[in-house]
Amino acid sequence: MNKSILFAFLFIQSMMNAQLTERSLSSEKWQFRNTQEQKWLPAKIPGTVHLDLMDNKIIPDPFKDENEKKVQWIENEDWEYQTRFNVSSKELQNDHVDLIFNGLDTFSEIYLNGKLLKKTDNMFRKWEIPVKELLKEGNNDLKIKFTSAVKEGKERAKKVPFTMPESPRSFVRKAQYQFGWDWGPRLVTTGIWKDIQLKCWNFAEIQNIKYDQNFSGNIFNLKFEIEINAENAGDYVLNINKQIQKVSLKKGINKISVPYKTDGMKLWQPNGWGDANLYDFKIALSKNNLSLHQKNIKIGLRTVELVQEKDAAGKSFYFKVNGKPLYAKGTNWIPGDSFSPRMTKEKYRKLIKDAKDANMNMIRVWGGGIYEDDEFYKACDENGILVWQDFMFAGSFYPADEDFLNNVKEEVKDQVSRLQNHPSIALWCGNNEIDEAIVNWGYQKQFNYSKEDSLQIWKDYKKLFHEFIPNILKESLTPDKNIYWPSSPSIGWGHKESLTEGDSHYWGVWWGEQPFEIYNEKVGRFMSEYGFQGMPSIDAVKSMFSGTPDLSLQNPVVKAHEKNTRGWEIISEYIKRDYKVPTDFIQYNYISQLLQARGMKIAVEAHRRSKPYNMGTLYWQLNDCWPVVSWSSIDYSGNWKALHYEMKRSFESHMISTEEKDEILTFYVINDDWKKFEDLSLDFDIMKFNGEKLGSAGTADYETLEPNGILKFPFSLEEIIGNSDKNEIFLAITAKDKNEKIFAKTHYFFSKPKDLKLTKPTIKIKKISSTEIEISTDVLAKDIYLMGDTHFSDNFFDLLPNTSKKIKLSKPVENIKLMSLWDTFQN
Repeated sequence: MNKSILFAFLFIQSMMNAQLTERSLSSEKWQFRNTQEQKWLPAKIPGTVHLDLMDNKIIPDPFKDENEKKVQWIENEDWEYQTRFNVSSKELQNDHVDLIFNGLDTFSEIYLNGKLLKKTDNMFRKWEIPVKELLKEGNNDLKIKFTSAVKEGKERAKKVPFTMPESPRSFVRKAQYQFGWDWGPRLVTTGIWKDIQLKCWNFAEIQNIKYDQNFSGNIFNLKFEIEINAENAGDYVLNINKQIQKVSLKKGINKISVPYKTDGMKLWQPNGWGDANLYDFKIALSKNNLSLHQKNIKIGLRTVELVQEKDAAGKSFYFKVNGKPLYAKGTNWIPGDSFSPRMTKEKYRKLIKDAKDANMNMIRVWGGGIYEDDEFYKACDENGILVWQDFMFAGSFYPADEDFLNNVKEEVKDQVSRLQNHPSIALWCGNNEIDEAIVNWGYQKQFNYSKEDSLQIWKDYKKLFHEFIPNILKESLTPDKNIYWPSSPSIGWGHKESLTEGDSHYWGVWWGEQPFEIYNEKVGRFMSEYGFQGMPSIDAVKSMFSGTPDLSLQNPVVKAHEKNTRGWEIISEYIKRDYKVPTDFIQYNYISQLLQARGMKIAVEAHRRSKPYNMGTLYWQLNDCWPVVSWSSIDYSGNWKALHYEMKRSFESHMISTEEKDEILTFYVINDDWKKFEDLSLDFDIMKFNGEKLGSAGTADYETLEPNGILKFPFSLEEIIGNSDKNEIFLAITAKDKNEKIFAKTHYFFSKPKDLKLTKPTIKIKKISSTEIEISTDVLAKDIYLMGDTHFSDNFFDLLPNTSKKIKLSKPVENIKLMSLWDTFQN
């Protein structure tokens, strides 16, 4: 065979294999072992060593009993994983064959057929390695040896001439919460926590796609910026949703800008403003009519701006979405499991849907966890939930030497490349609470820093978060998606400026043990973190036990699932202030949830009443990573706590909030819609708990409520209630138009729950269908708590005298129990 015939044959073979293909190696037969032992055990990929040890009955479930203490030895050991996979002759005919490691936790050495391929040192990076020359037809051996991140972190810490707080976690690029937090266990994992793929390709591949947008009316002008790696120079064709563009590529990396015009597309809107419109785009690369590679992306057209303008009080801080100011209502997100590979698509989607159903439009991804799975961001895209995305640095000091910065650079580039096209991403934030840690937390004194040490810490901080990361973003993102904020919060909660500019984490409640009412005074421009603990559902408490649960506050298992050292003490102290302290465990659980909900209701309403001075409220936190007493509104079992039901009410687009101050009662009628409401009036009835009406009042004139606006109606407190006993009356308040159409309604109590002179309600449950019930009462039934193996459409609610309420059930249930606040007063 002469050379020309051979070349033609090889060319035809390559063309036959031109389409890029990928296959997962995670389903191969994997094994793992401690490097100190000989025996190999079966493993699951993606996974963690803890999950594999549990599956093999080596360790107990760390979430149960006090088992967390029994598995601490794992973090100090070295582990290795191996598999054997088959490679076909057809696969080896491709020009390029690569191994892709989407997530290795954390320090590893990768061996293919006995040869060292790569050393890794970052849980958050993607590792793509050409391996064609090392592969052979038939069986190939892949082994990954993991070194303890704790041991490696300690070695790195020794190289710094002063003590770093939270050492060794700040020296290792892995999920920081694994080292323990005040809501999470210490479970420092290792292993192959994301998929491994074998990729075959020829001629060229699309490596990255990003898009820029501008629009006028219904005409959208998009520009796709596409990065292509070409094996050979030549003419190629890009097909973007059937719009054809011929491109000339050089050998190597090419960055191509392709315009795309369309009309008839609708804007992506945040939850509460309209539909989260999404559009599919297929970007296909071909040569000589032969398909080489195709990538699919889903985009939403929207604009987001972070507006900071000086004003009389300080400086504004709010998001303008699609040209309009948005009042951000939402929460903070932590990883949904201490073992991230266990998070399912269904759990991601349920939690985000739960946020949407509670009228939220923003979630902050906290910087001590992980850059979440694609399913998280897809769910946010589809549900109209904007994402405040922290980079994964939290509550410590971090080095800024060349090796660390280069590692972070690749981490940021990998994650930004993966996430940048999600319309939900609103802001990139450098870190969680590191500026505040340096300024406020006293580490310099605790660790006896010299002046030079302190200056080095601040220099490293500024270099990493004010220079290095924003410069990477500038290179990586289109301008419309590059909104960066160095640290959350920008100023610590002990400084008055924290309430006049930037974002604020206010922890005077809980950590400062201030009363809930302090929230009415401590209102910042954007409240990105604040919270209070409450117990999880009884089901979640029972899941803490491997055997028969002993429901007692003195039980060591229950105590072990409260990670804040003073948690129980603080909760009980706050209960004394506002409620009567129950001795019964079920009632204590119930009251702790009411307490948490009450505190956050006061906070949220104070924030919303201050619009437009305050333009965002994100409470801490949405979810849990294990069964625990925490700040979450949804427990690890997926149950809504009283807090989540309260947030659903407090985040309504139309609401009435009441402020009692200096003998003046002011009603705030709040509108978060971009719709004007005309001819609104406010009426309220003064009621006794038994339903007796003592009087009525309201506004004489009709008012216009502007889009995204507030109406205020002040009244003299004495005029309204006179000499009535505040402990036995409430107000039923309604805002409506002149046609009697109700805009919003609520009710208001003048006293703390413990002081209310409640009478025993006769509460009846009527079955309407297998998934709907009706609750009725003769007198005020405060804080009705429905219990049953189902999700209730509403719960922990007040039922006013001689009224009823229909409740939908997620599934039929035979036995529904209930209690109200009156029940707890009897003990």
